[in-house]
Amino acid sequence: MKTKLTILSMAFLLITSFGFAQKDPQSIITGKVSISKYHDRSELETLPKGNLLTLYNERIEVIVKILPNIAFATKPGVTMTSLGIPDTKDNRKALEENVKAVNTYFESTMSFQDKVLPYSDKSNLISAILFYEETLKSLHTYSEFNKY
Repeated sequence: MKTKLTILSMAFLLITSFGFAQKDPQSIITGKVSISKYHDRSELETLPKGNLLTLYNERIEVIVKILPNIAFATKPGVTMTSLGIPDTKDNRKALEENVKAVNTYFESTMSFQDKVLPYSDKSNLISAILFYEETLKSLHTYSEFNKY
């Protein structure tokens, strides 16, 4: 009986120690944060509308996940600690809530896009993709604006 109690106590201690183990710090920017290819108008004009819809949605995802956070970072892997932000319970909770809100917003936007975007004019879709790609290209030069 004493052996069972000892084993049960050890198992309980192990389980609780895993619960209090430190987690890796969460990145400020998470999820898909880059696109694989930039396009020109002539290339986009040869694509069927279904492919354009996919490209459009991919660019929206990257923009939604990066742009609100460019004051902190433009690439994944940057954490609050690496920026000198105190790693407090309140700050971690705020970051978790922000990530959750971004994901909720993105899912809601994609739900709307899936229903309505197929009705868009192909030339407007191409223009929007090119605009989003230019916006994403400008993120590569963001650091030039960040000099004092």
